[in-house]
Amino acid sequence: MTIETELPAVKVKAKITIKLRLRDKHAAELTRQSRAVNYVWNFCNETQAKAANDRRKWLSNYDLQKLTAGAGTMLGISSQTVCKICETYEKSRRQKRLPKLRFRGKRSLGWVPFHANSIRFYGSSFIFRSARYDVMHTRSELQPGIKLCDGSFNCDARGRWYINVPIEVDVADQDFAQAVGVDLGLKTMATLSDGGKIEARPFYRKSEEALATSQRARKTKRALAIHAKAANRRKDFLHKASSALVKEYGTIIVGDVSPSRLAKTNMAKSVNDAGWASFKTMLSYKSIMNGGRFLEVSEAYTSQTCSTCGCLPASRPRGIAGLAIREWACDDCGSVNDRDVNAARNILRVGLDALVEGAA
Repeated sequence: MTIETELPAVKVKAKITIKLRLRDKHAAELTRQSRAVNYVWNFCNETQAKAANDRRKWLSNYDLQKLTAGAGTMLGISSQTVCKICETYEKSRRQKRLPKLRFRGKRSLGWVPFHANSIRFYGSSFIFRSARYDVMHTRSELQPGIKLCDGSFNCDARGRWYINVPIEVDVADQDFAQAVGVDLGLKTMATLSDGGKIEARPFYRKSEEALATSQRARKTKRALAIHAKAANRRKDFLHKASSALVKEYGTIIVGDVSPSRLAKTNMAKSVNDAGWASFKTMLSYKSIMNGGRFLEVSEAYTSQTCSTCGCLPASRPRGIAGLAIREWACDDCGSVNDRDVNAARNILRVGLDALVEGAA
């Protein structure tokens, strides 16, 4: 069900993060810096743990920066990188409400944060600490003199380094009226309120047999390559699916299903293979950049509420036993509802109500 509705036009600046792969020639220097970053992180972690054991005041970002003053010169990294490490550590520890975090060792993936003032884009390269870092490809949004935000260098499991740079871009000034609700699932990754469906692609499941063979033979590099191939195929599929939705619909409303919570259940493999979190992130920034809207709303009772009459009939599917019911008839109005399409229509209704109330 597609709804044409008059919604207020918006004109905003969007902040997006661009991730570009670096040339392999920079790997040695960035690996050296990442080890220094681990040293600073572990120092902050150990100092915080001692303060917690002695029942003293937990260290703030300001305290950590005072204790690590001068570490950048000694370790050969930027002093602003040291400040970003302290800031990130304190923020992460506070969010998790833990007296200390995990130590970063040899198995930790490389990470080198930087401050916006310490990096700039010139030509087709990034200048960081007076050194030029060449990328394998660039983006049209990156222009010489563009204002960059705080970002980081990071390394994947195969030793390939990337740069993550947040930038602000102007979004298209368009007024899209066509809205669609999206219900996320496992067998069908996305069901639309107009009845359209995007089937799931189990990339990891299809590679499990080859992955198991490599792991039994202890071929670590081969196993990492299989993992990376599945992730790349999934990312490519999600990019194409999200781009197609954004081009067709101006307002995209998605249910607030939590992948992180479901990843702790026996559905963990299927949830992670579906890539819900990445899909919602792509829909969010692509909608904004194309002048549209993205909204995430509560999907409570969307599968049980009849999208035709809006009631909660006795015949509705309920609980775990009701998950097997994919189609049901409403006792009140007699309409026959596809479970996923019905949920998508209710998500659309909840989202449009929220947009209208917000504009009032």
